[in-house]
Amino acid sequence: MKVTIIGCSGSFPGPDSPASCYLLEAEGFRLLLDFGAGSLGPLQRHIGLYDVDAICLSHLHADHCLDMCGYHVARTYGPDAPYPRVPVYAPADAPRRLAAAYGMPEEPGMETAFEFERLQPDTFGVGPFMVTAGLVNHPVEAYGFRVSYGGRSVAYSGDTGESAELVKLAEDADLLLCEASFIDRPGLPADLHMSGRQAAEHAAQARVGRLVLTHLVPWHDKARVLDDASRGGYGGPIELARSGAVYHLA
Repeated sequence: MKVTIIGCSGSFPGPDSPASCYLLEAEGFRLLLDFGAGSLGPLQRHIGLYDVDAICLSHLHADHCLDMCGYHVARTYGPDAPYPRVPVYAPADAPRRLAAAYGMPEEPGMETAFEFERLQPDTFGVGPFMVTAGLVNHPVEAYGFRVSYGGRSVAYSGDTGESAELVKLAEDADLLLCEASFIDRPGLPADLHMSGRQAAEHAAQARVGRLVLTHLVPWHDKARVLDDASRGGYGGPIELARSGAVYHLA
């Protein structure tokens, strides 16, 4: 399984990365986890514009789903349109919410380009992958994911505060892509985001092989986020996410 970080910036695109988007590939199948603001352009450095086979959206905040609008344009009006509809696994009300973001009526809506499936806590097949979705702690309906193939697994936090469900999803995973939006300090708000320290604590509890800190908010010092993580009790390798970074899980 090949994992490519397309975007890792938190809340909005930063100077060196679009917002959240992760490309997973196996057996020629290409799955996106999130499709945040600014990610459609850099995605094309790695695969063809029409090569996305399926999409999982963790939640419906713009930094995790807004480039669905631009991709709808590409698949609806491209030179060989209509293209086959792409399966999209997303929280409730995604078709209406995304149509509203695009500024189009609910009918025909974005279903001309996408085939929406409502997410719920479950395990299901997507191409060659097995995907487990679990509800995590965020102000809106939000999911973390575990994606497995060939005996290897990657876990992705989406956006979450401290979450026992995330630990469960990430148990013994080879790679954990974990949000670290906050600089660690006393009194962090609950059920919103995590610091690097909290991300590392989750990685330690789950015994993951590698921790990659992501959803890095541009106004924070990334070195501080990494330093916070060093105090989370996790003994494995820790690094900051970087747009264009590639991980081969084999």
